[in-house]
Amino acid sequence: MAATKICALDELEVNQAVKIEIDGVAIALVRDAAGDVFAIGDTCTHGDISLSEGFVEGQTLECWAHGSMFSLTTGKPLSLPAYDPVPVYNVELIDGFVFVDPSVTVTV
Repeated sequence: MAATKICALDELEVNQAVKIEIDGVAIALVRDAAGDVFAIGDTCTHGDISLSEGFVEGQTLECWAHGSMFSLTTGKPLSLPAYDPVPVYNVELIDGFVFVDPSVTVTV
């Protein structure tokens, strides 16, 4: 699968997550305060909760329901109750546009 063009970079609000779906894959797309863009699995591994409804702080995304924080770079949970990671997807910035490929996961 090729990367899918999502939006212009300047359309993403800083420190906000937005839910996107590509070929049935739910993804939380985040632009942090440094301007970096991340794409992680949108479903909290502790419960069936959309992470894109959570809170962005630094390079983490916190689930609003139970407080598990996930690293935007590795997908690993940084706090309980979640203990399984979420996938992290490849993001490319090309000519001011954001592209995400849900078939390519980032390994750290």
